[in-house]
Amino acid sequence: MEFDWTHFTPGASLAGGALIGLAAAALLLLSGHTLGISGIFYGAMTGAGLEFRWRATFLLGLLAAPVALMAVSASEQPHFDASLAQVALAGLLVGFGARLGSGCTSGHGICGLSRLSPRSLVATPTFMLAGFLTVYVIRHLVP
Repeated sequence: MEFDWTHFTPGASLAGGALIGLAAAALLLLSGHTLGISGIFYGAMTGAGLEFRWRATFLLGLLAAPVALMAVSASEQPHFDASLAQVALAGLLVGFGARLGSGCTSGHGICGLSRLSPRSLVATPTFMLAGFLTVYVIRHLVP
């Protein structure tokens, strides 16, 4: 399989990574909370009052940002080569993995690694390896 150079976007990727880092730093500095999407989501589902408000606002912004970008961008719209059932199953598996690993890629991979958290130093390579293996199996071993 060849690398698709026509869809390689290092500038957009760098800008996205910088924005994620800025958001993580701002959330930590302004509120003392660590940016971990699964934890923020779980807290929004179980929290109340001010705790619910900031979490719900964060999640709404997370959903609104790509919608706003697609509305003003001339680039092609995202396309998935999967059915709705496959996407739903993948989402459930990711949610299960986040609970099993006591956090998600944003919490462990961004905030945990930057704090040299021992748990994150184990969790991040583990979920990356699981992702690599999953892609290999789906693309090369499943007919």
